[in-house]
Order: sequence, then C-alpha cells, then structure tokens
Amino acid sequence: MNIETDEIERVYRNAECLYSQQQVEEALESMAADIEQAIGESNPLIVCVMTGGMVAASELFMRMPFPAQLDYLHATRYQGTSGGTELKWIAPPVQPLQGRTVLVIDDILDEGLTLAAILEYCQQQQAAAVFSAVLVEKLHQRKAPGLQADFVGLHVDDRYVFGYGMDYHGYLRNARGIYAVTKT
Repeated sequence: MNIETDEIERVYRNAECLYSQQQVEEALESMAADIEQAIGESNPLIVCVMTGGMVAASELFMRMPFPAQLDYLHATRYQGTSGGTELKWIAPPVQPLQGRTVLVIDDILDEGLTLAAILEYCQQQQAAAVFSAVLVEKLHQRKAPGLQADFVGLHVDDRYVFGYGMDYHGYLRNARGIYAVTKT
C-alpha cells in the first residue's frame, strides 16, 4: 500500500490526542520506577521489540538507574498495514537469555499474539525470569489467552493509535503523544 504524504499529514492533523507528551513522560517515569523495584537488582537484560518498541525501550532504558544490558529482537506479524497469522522472525537477541532476568519492551499490547510468542521464545531459551512492558495496552477482549503485560504505561480504547513508536502505515512513530485516528 502506497500512501501519499498529504494523507499522512491529514491523518495527523485530524487525529485525537489521547495522551499528551507530558502524560506519556509521566507514565514512563512511573513504569521505570515499578521496573526498578521489581527487577532492578537482578542484572536484567532489556530486550526491545523492533520496530515499534524502539521508542518505549529507549525512553524506559534511559530512566533505569541500575545496571542493565540492552538488546533487541525483531519478530513481527505486521507486514505494513495489519497483522497476519504467522510470526516472522527477522532477528533474535544477540545476548544469551539463559539464566538471565529478561524484560521484553514493546510499544503496544493489542491482541498480543506477537508478544506471547516472544515471551514463549524467551522461556524456551531458559531465561531465569521473563517480564514484559508495554507503553500502551488496548482495552478489549481479543487478547491471547492468559496474556497480561507485567508493566503497562497507558490504556486506550480499541482504536487505531499512533505516536511514541506506534505507527500509522509506517509513519508517525515520532509523534510526541498518543493519538487516535479519526474518521473524516
């Protein structure tokens, strides 16, 4: 799907701001404090889920006042527009997970199929403990059975959202707030 930049600009102009930059920053501060309390003394390995989780992981990582290693993985069901059924592994973490406390950070928990598969992978790699953090969780009943993020920054209704790493057709990840697409 090829989208013109004028359409992207129109979507951004007409979007509803659900959370301002300040509100997102406050949520990140709160998440970082909760993460520090839960795993700060365990020499954790922070694993960013690319590409959407890059912003949240970076923002959280810079707020972690304890020793931690940073790595990434790239696994996706999204091929530009919407999710598919098959998980595609592009890059596994470089650091060994065996015996480590692992914190997987992603941008959003929607249905959670990708996150569930990633958490299962970490457990299969014999991580000592596996935690998950998402900046945004959508409020609906379609989540993978039993899946719940350990650390959640903000909640949104079941809408198409973008900003702080979440995209609109590959664009607007850099929006400084959480926005919902409106119908115009």
